[in-house]
Amino acid sequence: MTFLDGGAGTMFQAAGLAAGADPVDWNLDRPEAVLALHNAYVAAGSQIVLANTFGANRLKYDGQHKLADLIAAAISIARKSGAKVALDVGPTGRLLAPAGELAFEDAYAAFAEMVRTGAAAGADLVFIETMSDTRELKAAVLAAKENCNLPVWSTVALGEDGKLLTGGSVECVATLLEGLGVDAYGLNCGLGPDRMLPYVKRLAAVARKPLIVKPNAGMPKLVDGKTVFTVGPDEFAADVAALVDAGVEIVGGCCGTTPAHIARTVAAVRDKDPHRALPPKRTRISSGTSVVELAPHAGLVIGERINPTGKKLLKEALKAGDVAYVMREAVKQTANGAAILDVNCGVPGIDEAAMLDRAILAVESVATCPLQIDTSDPKALAIGLRHVNGKPLINSVNGKRSSMDAVFPLARKFGGVIVALCLDEAGIPETSDGRLAIARRILAEGAKYGFTKEDFAFDALVLAVSADGNAAKTTLETVRRLTDELGVNTVLGVSNVSFGLPNRPALNNAMYTLAKRAGLSAAISNPGVIRETDDSAAFDVLLARDPNCLRWIAKCAAEAQNAAPAQAPSAAQATVNTAIVQGLKEDARTLCVAALDAGRDAMSIIQDEIVPALEVVGKGFEKGTLFLPQLLMSADAAGAAFEVIRAALAKSGTSTTREGAPIVIATVKGDIHDIGKNIVRALLENYGFRVIDLGRDVAPETIVQSVIQSGARLVGLSALMTTTAGAMAETIRQLKAAKLPVKTFVGGAVITQDYADEIGADYYAKDAMASVRICEKECADA
Repeated sequence: MTFLDGGAGTMFQAAGLAAGADPVDWNLDRPEAVLALHNAYVAAGSQIVLANTFGANRLKYDGQHKLADLIAAAISIARKSGAKVALDVGPTGRLLAPAGELAFEDAYAAFAEMVRTGAAAGADLVFIETMSDTRELKAAVLAAKENCNLPVWSTVALGEDGKLLTGGSVECVATLLEGLGVDAYGLNCGLGPDRMLPYVKRLAAVARKPLIVKPNAGMPKLVDGKTVFTVGPDEFAADVAALVDAGVEIVGGCCGTTPAHIARTVAAVRDKDPHRALPPKRTRISSGTSVVELAPHAGLVIGERINPTGKKLLKEALKAGDVAYVMREAVKQTANGAAILDVNCGVPGIDEAAMLDRAILAVESVATCPLQIDTSDPKALAIGLRHVNGKPLINSVNGKRSSMDAVFPLARKFGGVIVALCLDEAGIPETSDGRLAIARRILAEGAKYGFTKEDFAFDALVLAVSADGNAAKTTLETVRRLTDELGVNTVLGVSNVSFGLPNRPALNNAMYTLAKRAGLSAAISNPGVIRETDDSAAFDVLLARDPNCLRWIAKCAAEAQNAAPAQAPSAAQATVNTAIVQGLKEDARTLCVAALDAGRDAMSIIQDEIVPALEVVGKGFEKGTLFLPQLLMSADAAGAAFEVIRAALAKSGTSTTREGAPIVIATVKGDIHDIGKNIVRALLENYGFRVIDLGRDVAPETIVQSVIQSGARLVGLSALMTTTAGAMAETIRQLKAAKLPVKTFVGGAVITQDYADEIGADYYAKDAMASVRICEKECADA
């Protein structure tokens, strides 16, 4: 067992840290208090203490000291405790693009600065914690691994629904972090130890690295005007013991825990055997919100439509930098059942790396499935792997030495499942023996980088039966042997088999069916067309039972002669409503302009298109079928449509804003996290409410004054940090003392219904959509 320390912020408050003050400043202002806390935890049994650097990044800290001085002092103080020292890296407090405005590389730079300074000061490891977004988590891990040689541990904070703020599951986190090669990972904050147990069990079922837990001492409550945590040391230790029994090896505490909590925990679990049987390694890829497992005979569909080969319109869109076209293709393919989306931007004459980077971000903004990054350009592959949210498929490597030397280091660094083509310098072997020999060589070379067979999916390669009647048989035999003899997953671009023949979809479907029976894990194809079939004539072509495909050609000719005139397929009419639901911002804007130009009434577009679309998305979010990134992209699309409507109505002197008093929102004093508050503002504005956003770290007096000046009847308050929850209570107290006719709704990671009731809030908003519903209710009742 390995023992970490416990809560810091709540302990510093008990030692005199003023509400709203930044604990990081105490590294220089009150170093003796910081050392006293470390010493107390070491005396309780902590073997590793986290330096007082949680918020010491350039995007978060706004104090008077230099960050480098604060971080160096924190490491120096912690080392005096005699324990090993972890550089504590917390989140930026901002949402990364495309859901937010913070660029990946800006987040990376802030974390990298911390890591370099902490490593130089003598930290023993990097501990990344309280992450709620897999994209930000990836930026932090890469910053740690690229800027020091220290071990990297990481934990995430789950919400009440057991997911990250951006919708990721613990399986998403595990898939990403195993791919990035962190040394240990798990959960902290957000939940008490009892609530963590089911999620720890799920992690233990997939994790092949040591597991960490740092639970809160329950959730905060207000007692005698002070924020307290109600899970005592004995109860905490008993609950943590259950987590250890479930497979945890590294334990500590987060908000509300004290040296007494750690001491009881050490006593309760120090004699337990932390070693667990590791689960079998699986071939998994992930996005920010979903995990896909490749397995023999699964026949998953990898959507091929974002690949310019043979697609004139896509090629023109990529040359023009039109990512809206790419987004539409992503939406269509996922609607048609694609489990994975291929993204290829290989068009001559463009900056492929830059375009691939933009296309990946665009696809991720509207699709939740994992991606296959498809490029032969190492520079483009490196950028794509760096910025993709999750662990992707990598298409591709082959048996050429130059290919393996280029691809394997990138796959090792960034993580991914590698599509391996069974060809080499001599080309594509004519026999399955030759193709398996290349597969074995790729596996052997990959083993030098630490890869196992689960890190690959082999492409047996499909050639046209019109040129070689035995081509499909050889491919099918190779798929079967790859599956049975090597025990690997397989992929195929099935449509190559039908080149030069009539009724290609029927042949493609037959090839897909036979390959799946042989063991195919995934087919790269058009998800709107591919399906299993029982077409015996097509089977005869593929199994070399129709010499020169003559019977097939005659059959297709007869069918064409007897067929009725083809009717053009009726595509669903694109509307402002569908564009908003799908998160297509530019389409929403364009369609809104077109509707107005066609003479449609602006208010009818709002009532019949925009508001119903927001309701569909909002209800999906409430039910858990849509996640925060999709909610925000739809809000952006609605915002684009509203901009067009407002401009049109301004000419006639009409407004889209609801009548009535504005709504004041703020993140409370001492809390500089405004992700949740910004999400609430975006949704409220798109529902037509007039919002006064006072920002973050807002004093109670400022909020009271804003209500008086604006005549607001609703105030929304947000807090992420347990150390600032008391400021929320003080704000409500002052609003009541001023006898203002205003109601309050509160939310944030540390806020519960019980806490909202205790501080006298009128409503508890468990998420952004709940805030919208509260405001709708109050406006309807007014």
